[in-house]
Amino acid sequence: MSSADRLLLFLHLGFAIFALGPLTAATMATPRYIRRGRPGIVRYLNRATRIYGLLTLGIFLFGALLAHGRFDQMWLSASMTLFIVALVLLVIVERDQRKAVHKLEVAEAERRPAPARAAPPPVAETSAAEAASGDSVAAPGETPAPGAATDAGTATPEPASRAPLGEPAKVETGRIATISGVVALIWLVILVLMVWNA
Repeated sequence: MSSADRLLLFLHLGFAIFALGPLTAATMATPRYIRRGRPGIVRYLNRATRIYGLLTLGIFLFGALLAHGRFDQMWLSASMTLFIVALVLLVIVERDQRKAVHKLEVAEAERRPAPARAAPPPVAETSAAEAASGDSVAAPGETPAPGAATDAGTATPEPASRAPLGEPAKVETGRIATISGVVALIWLVILVLMVWNA
């Protein structure tokens, strides 16, 4: 092997180590933080996916140069085809990450409490008879507290529980988890093909 080939092999392996590892970690960790409703972390993982995804092009480039145009070997053609498929799948993952960030930010904005309103005017004092009976009547225009008894003896319903944090991006979570697993499997198949035929 010539010095130029050694340099190409070094660059090919270096890009594989320093790009594929962080890329796989970023895509596989994304569903967990979507479920936790953490748009800031998901945005960071999206940026990492985009950067390391672009760096993987170096693996393809230096691997193609190292082949010296001998693309008639079946294992080499299969590896390059699988690599291109993985890149297309990563584009889908990156798009779903961006969608998930947007949906989580919208859901987070809706969860924020409304600004505090001015305090209502003081309620007139109740009569001694009402105080003794323990019944409280809401003033005109005043709504009873959730769970409080009304004049008819029925309680107002409690507010519905909020949806889980990652619920707005449930579709993206499942798709990212599935595609990330497929992409990781593709990297392993390419590795086996390269080691087996090296």
